[in-house]
Amino acid sequence: MKSSGRRSGTMSWKGFASVVFLLFWGLACGSNPETGEVRPTPVPGSVVAEREARQLAAQQDLGLPPGTRQILFGDLHVHTAFSIDALLPALPMLMGEGVHPPADACDYARFCAGLDFFALTDHAEGLTPYLWKESRESIRQCNATAEGPANPDLVAYLGWEWTQDGFTPETHFGHQNVIFEGTSDDELPRRAILAPSAAADAIRTSMPPSYVLQLLWVGRDNPLNMEILLYLSFVQRQIQAAPLCPEGVDVWELPADCLETASTPAVLIEKLDQWGFDSLVIPHGTAWGLYTPPGYRIDNQLPGTLHDPGRQMLMEVFSGHGNSEEYRDWRAVNEDGSCPDPTAGYEPCCWRAGEIVRQRCEQEGLEDCEARVEKARQDYLEAGVSGYLTIPGASMDDFLDCGQCRDCFLPAMNMRPGGSAQRALAIGNFDDPDHPAHFRFGFIASSDNHSARPGNGFKESGRSFVTEAAGSASPEIDAVIHAASVENQPEEPNSITLEEAIARRGSNSLPFPLWEIERQASFFMTGGLVAVHSTGRSREALWDAMKRREVYGTSGERILLWFNLLNGAEGTVPMGSEARVAAGRSPTFQVKAAGSFVEVPGCPDYASEDLSSERLDWLCKGECENPGDERKKITLIEVMRITLQQDPSEDVPSLIEDPWIRHDCEGCPQGCTFTFEDPEFQTRSREVAYYVRAIQAPTPAVNSGGVRCEVGASGDCISVHPCYGDYRTPEEEDCLGNVEEHAWSSPIWVRP
Repeated sequence: MKSSGRRSGTMSWKGFASVVFLLFWGLACGSNPETGEVRPTPVPGSVVAEREARQLAAQQDLGLPPGTRQILFGDLHVHTAFSIDALLPALPMLMGEGVHPPADACDYARFCAGLDFFALTDHAEGLTPYLWKESRESIRQCNATAEGPANPDLVAYLGWEWTQDGFTPETHFGHQNVIFEGTSDDELPRRAILAPSAAADAIRTSMPPSYVLQLLWVGRDNPLNMEILLYLSFVQRQIQAAPLCPEGVDVWELPADCLETASTPAVLIEKLDQWGFDSLVIPHGTAWGLYTPPGYRIDNQLPGTLHDPGRQMLMEVFSGHGNSEEYRDWRAVNEDGSCPDPTAGYEPCCWRAGEIVRQRCEQEGLEDCEARVEKARQDYLEAGVSGYLTIPGASMDDFLDCGQCRDCFLPAMNMRPGGSAQRALAIGNFDDPDHPAHFRFGFIASSDNHSARPGNGFKESGRSFVTEAAGSASPEIDAVIHAASVENQPEEPNSITLEEAIARRGSNSLPFPLWEIERQASFFMTGGLVAVHSTGRSREALWDAMKRREVYGTSGERILLWFNLLNGAEGTVPMGSEARVAAGRSPTFQVKAAGSFVEVPGCPDYASEDLSSERLDWLCKGECENPGDERKKITLIEVMRITLQQDPSEDVPSLIEDPWIRHDCEGCPQGCTFTFEDPEFQTRSREVAYYVRAIQAPTPAVNSGGVRCEVGASGDCISVHPCYGDYRTPEEEDCLGNVEEHAWSSPIWVRP
């Protein structure tokens, strides 16, 4: 399916009758999706050489030695129209602009974002054998455009997202991207591997014609709605036609046309072992509360075969869905299943649910108010990620900023600190007391973009197009979509159970998820980047750097960062390393960082020359990565010291020092250099993980304020001003606020 942009028009009654006829034909036959055509022109070699020369100049300004590895920027988390959850937001009636096939990801990475590498990671539950084949062909076409494998302008990798959602903390393992080094048929599995889940089951059930007719009727002014719905119908019918693969059979013996499943990370890893291809399995969104149950802890992924240190070497700490790095010692639910009390920096949403009910019942003068409040808190908790549905008539404004981290950098919505990267570094598993296990993740960031726009964080503009914010394009459409939603229920001085809330939605309601999609729109940002210290531009050099964990993540800016242990037993070692220091010596580290270039408006000449003006506007929205000559200033270096847990009784918060050291840079435009040591290391005799944040001077960023609280005299949130994804916030509004963009190094683990 090919689209060139938003289209509009008015459909007559006769035209609508034709649409109805076409609809029933389309539901039976569907519309064949296409991968699109990759622009067969690489980035000019002179442009690539200029990028390398500018970076070399920065290395020289910072006093780095000759032969220092170059830093290349990419995005390892990109979705296209081959992901089911990218299709509905593509509808013009939901503020969408049409579908973006895999070829768009290649062109966007090359000409709009100016990346060095990227990976397609569409959701496995929608990657039928046909679409997996098309994905392989598109990636090979993208790589073929590069001029030679030794020094390509762009390297494209392929994989999928294994998307698992458990309703309880114990059964939740989260989302992980599986990425392969090779792209030929003999280097890739025959099938993507999906996680069985309620979402996957829903995808296998087509929307009934009555739902689609309602959607078509409210979106009748734009024929593109019909195209996308027929496209969705085709994909769903393909999914329905493909049987689930039998369990317990070696992957090489399974039929080629079945859908392969893995219920846990252990099963996924076992299947990858059977395939035998080199791959990375990268957890992401581990603190994102949209789908992560309250009370979740990443501890449940460390025991036994649930963790594979040979594949799970990297962790995505930041994306356009927020920050999963920081740990906080509060939780959304107590260990005994009760609702926690609020603190100065955090209000649990179960508590807020009780306060909404309290206000209502006090207004009516009811005597059993406290009992209603307690019931509301418990109903909210028992509903898990759908808790907001248990308060009839409540809007997202009523919940204020509950569930949000008030002092974190661009936090994920309803942040789950138990899934944070800092907790992952600290905890241990002691099933085998003689060989305790620990996570050893290198840190990366990526976009998690769903419109085939890898590396979309180069400029903070175009919120409606480059982030995942989406919603009804008009009040008429909103009325249909939310016809049976909890917001339209009458206010009641009591809560209801999730089962009651689902029953109230009725069999005629549209089958939209039970997640807080509306609230999430205020927390969608432009995405991050993964940076690698590489010996060259080739696929093999990039892959080797990732396997060495010599990587770091940024919140979207092309910040340059080096972090080394200077006095390891074998000399200087870079970020991502495990090392020892000689007895009696303190580990000594050095950080060097330079800010990203200030972007100038528009696109560079090579992009304007290689893409038509229509294509440039459709894909890049007229803006590309276009660095000027001035660098932004690095203002602060923060050092985190995390001591690895030695005993299960050790208190995890006491092991995390954030920050351990804070170094104020002088704001030199050439960058910041900082050397430090840990004089306590030898006396403590513990293995320690150190990593750094390089922090840039404040600049505006999309959706940086979350729900944008108005703070009262007591310091609490008293009202919110959300940045909606629908018609209530103008399409051109970017909801900007100043933030200090971050770069996170991978840790260095040091043993006595």
